Amino acid sequence: MTDFDQIDYFSDQSVIDDPYPYFDYLRSQCPVFRDPHSGVVAVTGYDELNATYRDTETFSSINSCLGAFPLPFTPKGDDITEQIEAHREQFPMHEHLPAFDPPKHTAYRTLLAGLFTPKRLKENEEFMWGLADRMLDEFVADGRCEFVSTYATAFPLLVITDLLGVPGDDHRRFRDLLAPGKTGRSLTVADTNPFAALEEWFTGYIEDRRRQPRGDMLTELATTRLPDGTLPEVADVVHISTFLFFAGQETTARLLASSLQLLALRPELQETLRSNRDRIPNFVEEMLRMESPIKSDFRLARKATTLAGVDIAVGTTIMLLPGAANRDPDHFQSPHEFQLDRANVRHQVAFGKGPHTCPGGPLARVEGRVSLERILDRTSDIRLSETHHGPASARRFEYDPLWLMRGLTELHLEFTARPSGPDTNGIDT
Repeated sequence: MTDFDQIDYFSDQSVIDDPYPYFDYLRSQCPVFRDPHSGVVAVTGYDELNATYRDTETFSSINSCLGAFPLPFTPKGDDITEQIEAHREQFPMHEHLPAFDPPKHTAYRTLLAGLFTPKRLKENEEFMWGLADRMLDEFVADGRCEFVSTYATAFPLLVITDLLGVPGDDHRRFRDLLAPGKTGRSLTVADTNPFAALEEWFTGYIEDRRRQPRGDMLTELATTRLPDGTLPEVADVVHISTFLFFAGQETTARLLASSLQLLALRPELQETLRSNRDRIPNFVEEMLRMESPIKSDFRLARKATTLAGVDIAVGTTIMLLPGAANRDPDHFQSPHEFQLDRANVRHQVAFGKGPHTCPGGPLARVEGRVSLERILDRTSDIRLSETHHGPASARRFEYDPLWLMRGLTELHLEFTARPSGPDTNGIDT
């Protein structure tokens, strides 16, 4: 029997393998619970997580990606907002949008306001259909693949390169760096500075678009002014672009892998979705609820407050757990069961809530839908490789050893190839 009192969220292997029993334990203690090992306050309740996400007056996002990061100052008084701002540059990742607080976050978020419009997503979807077929052409005839490296990491990467307007000649170097497949290990958020090469490339793109504007998203990012009429520094636009690029690729890759894992485990779902394509969007939403790609997000209490009856001192690190909130039984009936027709599935919080809601959520949904449709078109009898994942009675999977994100490191699939779809017009992958 697991002794949950002894588990350290940031280091325990059991939380990597399956965090949900631990999340249930935390919630059973209190939906807002102070972890005795790290000192952070874990938020597992759906309502409490939503309230924290939305309350930017009380909670700062300066530590959003940092976990139990030691403060570079000693909190003084009942409100440490001024201390946070005075020491902001001492926090890692402070230059990226998820770490911004109002009013700066409000101003810079406007740069993204026109990017994920229905018109742009529709144009990008046309690219997705061809891209999906080209990528499937690389392995589907083999009847087997390691799905994470051959499809899940590369597909969202190439989708967002097209959406942003990255030149087609540069698509290959992005794929080689971030999704090398069989040729090497892709970068992850665990790397010391996963953005270094991307920042160099995007600096060139933004500077070029300011000299010679084009009709693409990079031009809009490069030329859009802040609400006060000022043009942002190139470095600020580059930081927004690279984080948007990298984070979108990481989260969607995990969504695709978890979706195919479940389909391989549940053959009846494959047939249901093949016969009822209109149910694929709900499948994607339920997958986001069941296996939220973002495992933890963080906030810093800039003021003393109370949450769910728990006193929170100024300077406390708050750990938000979307995957736990998405399985809160007070909000989702039978939360550990996958229900294709769950009525309130759109309430899931995999993309966060409030001012920092992930702007790429609509894009991820389209990527999931298009990928699943083409994979189901091009294959039948998708199943897990018993050589790699064991027999049905003893399945084994490995997950990224990250406390920020939840995702498979590998997914070995076997399937029967079906006839190819229409020509994909030479999409460069």
